[in-house]
Amino acid sequence: MELKDIFPVWEQLTPIQQTKLTESAVRRSVKKGTVLHRGSADCIGLLLVQQGQLRAYMMSEEGRQITLYRLFEFDICLFSASCMMNSLQVDVFIEAEKDTRLWVIPAEVYKKVMEASAPLSNYTNEIMAARFSDVMWLMEQVMWKSFDRRLADFLLEERALEGTDTLKLTHEAIGNHLGNPREVVTRMLRYFQNEGMVQLSRGTVEITDMAKLAELAGHGKR
Repeated sequence: MELKDIFPVWEQLTPIQQTKLTESAVRRSVKKGTVLHRGSADCIGLLLVQQGQLRAYMMSEEGRQITLYRLFEFDICLFSASCMMNSLQVDVFIEAEKDTRLWVIPAEVYKKVMEASAPLSNYTNEIMAARFSDVMWLMEQVMWKSFDRRLADFLLEERALEGTDTLKLTHEAIGNHLGNPREVVTRMLRYFQNEGMVQLSRGTVEITDMAKLAELAGHGKR
């Protein structure tokens, strides 16, 4: 995979612009659990995922987390280069959820090319709009959707991502994704277990009745 495979507007860049991006891009391999970006004070550059999985999240002053969205192969992370957007002051953290290979393009290089290229500027705006749409969707879920439905939806999403009914997830990790204390997650998972939807063991949640979980999440009623 090359940079041109990730940027759909690559052919609309000039050869000089393509060279600037290619020569500045640094390949990195990070282990699961590595925090790549720590809020607005950090500006490591644009992240382009080759393989693996990243998580973008926010953290409260008390240390509680909530996942905003995830990044997969071919995805681009702009929040890690937030310093190139003067009006964007958001404390977003980026963490590797799996061992990940990626490119890092310095923010100042990308900004110069973007300012000289209308296609790249438009594409960057499209990415930013899509990410804010993800965040607005999340806010809607948190404000209007009950926690049992959100948790059921999350477990089904994890099942689809991992391709298995047996999910290696701690209650604390689930709470970090959904923005709820571990104790609240534990109580709801125990309720799910009593209802026959899941089976709990140390560090593992096994889905035992996907149909019932999907009904609770409201799937098929949209």
